[in-house]
Amino acid sequence: MIQLKSDCLIFQTNDGDQIPCSVEWVTLELMGECAQSVDPEIVQHASAAVLHYFKHELGRQFVSVGEFAIALEKVLRGFGLSVYADQKPSQPPAKPALPKVVESNLNELASSAAGQAFELVFFPQLRQEMKRKLDESPNVLRFHGLRDCVKQLAGADRWNRRCQSLDDQIVDFLRCCWETEPARRSCALMVV
Repeated sequence: MIQLKSDCLIFQTNDGDQIPCSVEWVTLELMGECAQSVDPEIVQHASAAVLHYFKHELGRQFVSVGEFAIALEKVLRGFGLSVYADQKPSQPPAKPALPKVVESNLNELASSAAGQAFELVFFPQLRQEMKRKLDESPNVLRFHGLRDCVKQLAGADRWNRRCQSLDDQIVDFLRCCWETEPARRSCALMVV
C-alpha cells in the first residue's frame, strides 16, 4: 500500500469509492463559497484539528465524508462560526457569521515588562490583558508572538531548554486564567 501524505485521509464516498485527499482541500470543498469569508488561518487550523482527531486520537485512515463534515462542524463552531453539516442539498449554504477575533501581542507585553522584573511583572500584566480583551466580548481571543516573547523574557537569542520551560509556563498560565473567566464559555482561546 502507498503511504499517504501526512495531511491526507482516505475518504469514503456514498458510492463506496475510496479517495485519498488533503483534509484542507476537502474542508474548502465542504465550506464552498463560505470559505472565502473566513480567515484562511482558521480554515487551516480547523482542518488540522479534524485530521489530528481521526488520525491520532481514533487511529483511522479511512473516513466517510459525512463523518468528516460533522467533526469539521464541531471545530468551526468552536471557533465561533455558525455552520451546519446536516443541511439538505436543496438549501443554499448558510454563510458563516464572521467571528469577532480580538488579538494581543505577547511580545509587546514582554517589551513593557523588560525594563522591570521581567517575569514578575509579565504574568500579572498578562492576566490583566486577558481580562481587558475579554471585556470586548470576542468569539476568539488570540494571543500571538509567543516564541519572540519567550526569547525576550529568557534573554535568549536561540531556543533552549529555559525557553521551552518558560513557553510551557506561559501557556499553562493562560489556560489557568482562562478557566477562571466566566466569559470563556462564549469564546475560544488561541495561543500562537
